[in-house]
Amino acid sequence: MTATVTEFEQQWATWRSERDAWARQPLGWLSLTGLHWLGKTDETVEGLPGHWHADTENVYVTVESGALTFDGKALSGTTALTPAEGAPGLEVRTGDRLIEVIRRSGQFALRVHDPAAPGLAAFTAIPAFAPDPRWTVTGRFTPFEVARVVTTGAVVPGLEHHHVATGTVAFELDGLERRLVVFGNQTSGPHLLFTDGTSGVTTYGGARRLDLPEPAADGTVLIDFNRTANLPCAFTDYATCPVAPAENRLTVEITAGEQDPRRGQRA
Repeated sequence: MTATVTEFEQQWATWRSERDAWARQPLGWLSLTGLHWLGKTDETVEGLPGHWHADTENVYVTVESGALTFDGKALSGTTALTPAEGAPGLEVRTGDRLIEVIRRSGQFALRVHDPAAPGLAAFTAIPAFAPDPRWTVTGRFTPFEVARVVTTGAVVPGLEHHHVATGTVAFELDGLERRLVVFGNQTSGPHLLFTDGTSGVTTYGGARRLDLPEPAADGTVLIDFNRTANLPCAFTDYATCPVAPAENRLTVEITAGEQDPRRGQRA
């Protein structure tokens, strides 16, 4: 007898498929092969063309014409690149590879993407707990009178992340009320960054992310922990993701959403 798939299970399966497709992107997070922090002295980076250095505002690369391209144009001589703090990097290309020039906490780095990366070739699927309706709860969002900035650390020592916090969401789990800070802006939408009792055991220890729908007029909002997703740092040592703020560290075990894809295999 064939088991009936519910609408809840089908929607979750679609989300899982979308997440696996995200992980398989040829120049996505699983394609990373290096993260190289730059100093003020000109240096070469193994496997990359050119000489690189940074000052307080820019990254400079000196290269022979044709070895690198930026914004569709071949670079020649010395070029200044100015990535924005905390933003996606500027994209410099060499052959099939992408060099992402990033700025984090005032420091500059090169993040190298290679579609032939071993991690990408070995990827099959993101492990996850089976979907369970009991992890779908109704919460109540309470906005702050004025949005505030919450600073957290990062998986890379010495770096900081600055998050726009818009309010809190309260909900009940295991008979107790829980409250978490909600982050977001017009680009990212409302979301949670949190840890729980599974973090560092079956799920990634730094933080997981849960996107939320826009709250209703009365503040009610559906919280589906089955859609809790890994941050990029769960997949690679070359990401600079935030860790969860102290306010969002739950003790209850939330056995829902994505599990640690590299459990027991970390550098």
